[in-house]
Formats: sequence, C-alpha cells, structure tokens
Amino acid sequence: MTGNLIYIYVHTVWTTKHREPCLHKSFRYKLFEHIRNHAHNKNIQLEIINGMEDHLHCLFKMKSTQTVAEIIKVLKGESSKWVNESGFVNNHFQWQDGYGVFSVSPQNVGKVKRYIFNQENHHKVKNIDDEFFEMINLLAE
Repeated sequence: MTGNLIYIYVHTVWTTKHREPCLHKSFRYKLFEHIRNHAHNKNIQLEIINGMEDHLHCLFKMKSTQTVAEIIKVLKGESSKWVNESGFVNNHFQWQDGYGVFSVSPQNVGKVKRYIFNQENHHKVKNIDDEFFEMINLLAE
C-alpha cells in the first residue's frame, strides 16, 4: 500500500455551560455553519453538525494526525468566541468543559448522520440526559 487508508469516525456531543438553553433557532444554524466553515479551514473533516438549544452533535472523520481533544478544543474555543463577538446571547457564552465521544464504524456512518440530522424529532420525546443514557446503553450491547 502506498498511502494511508484511515476510516476513523467519531460522534461527539457537547453542551452549553450549565446546559443553558441559549442556542436559539434565531442563530443556531448560523453557528453550525460557522463551525462547519472553521472546521474546513482547519482541515477538520466535519461530516455533519446539528443540535438543540443546550447541546450539539458532530460527526468527524479523523485524520491520522488529529486527536479528538485537539479537534474539540479548536471548535469549542473559536465558536464560543464567535458567539460572544456576534452578540447573539445576552450573557457571556461558554461551552461546558466536558464532552462525549462515541466511535462509529464505517458501516454505521449513514445511521449516525440520520440521527444527528433528526435532532429536533428526537428531542420532542427525550432530553439530553435520556439521549446520553441511550447512547451508552447501545455501546454496552
């Protein structure tokens, strides 16, 4: 083989500070587009991003030179700065310190993309805590 063949996908989830429901629809999709553009500029392969008022989901295809921690640090740091400078929220905006990361096999990428795409439908019946519990239970099976 003359080159690298890498299929490492990760589904990440992070929340607003104290799970404050401040990512209002009025600017949430502008934020997602901004994160998508910033990821592209930083050579981060963001497959899909979506979320709700208090959290977001991203699916990344990792490169051999990247780590999950580096990617999330770059995106969380820059996006919180952008939200604050844009004046979309009344108070100082911050992301929660932690995050969730779930590995995704290449054959399940389509399923995870659909799941992330349909966040509003999922959250009509469950909150973020229920969602995390469900994801952890799926991994344990």
